[in-house]
Amino acid sequence: MANWAEYDAALRQRGSLTVWSSEEAIAALRSEPRTSRGGQPRYSMLAIRTALTLRAVLRLALRQTEGLIGSILRLLGLDLAVPDHSTLSRRAATLEVPRPCPHSRGPVHLLVDRTGLRLCGPGKWLIEKNGTRRRRS
Repeated sequence: MANWAEYDAALRQRGSLTVWSSEEAIAALRSEPRTSRGGQPRYSMLAIRTALTLRAVLRLALRQTEGLIGSILRLLGLDLAVPDHSTLSRRAATLEVPRPCPHSRGPVHLLVDRTGLRLCGPGKWLIEKNGTRRRRS
């Protein structure tokens, strides 16, 4: 290995995860009241999908995912109920969750907005944000 500093930086970059969220997405984390008969939902579908996506990206167990989501909500200063591991397990059976590409070596971007969430690499997100992959001069 000729350039250890560059190699070391590349290894650190592999573990990079950026979570992009909008104010509408944070508001959508609160569950909507049910109009039909039955108990009221405690967690929104977006909250469950976000938790399960983070679980897939970070390869966490269900209880670790519960702890991570609780920490993120505390850091954001949000007073929301944290989905418990049994709820995550039940919902994981019926929800389709975006999974990271196993061959991806770059950073991962998790985009959370009011329409849902997406998982993409840095190049795809750059193209969607700016309309081009080329550098501007």
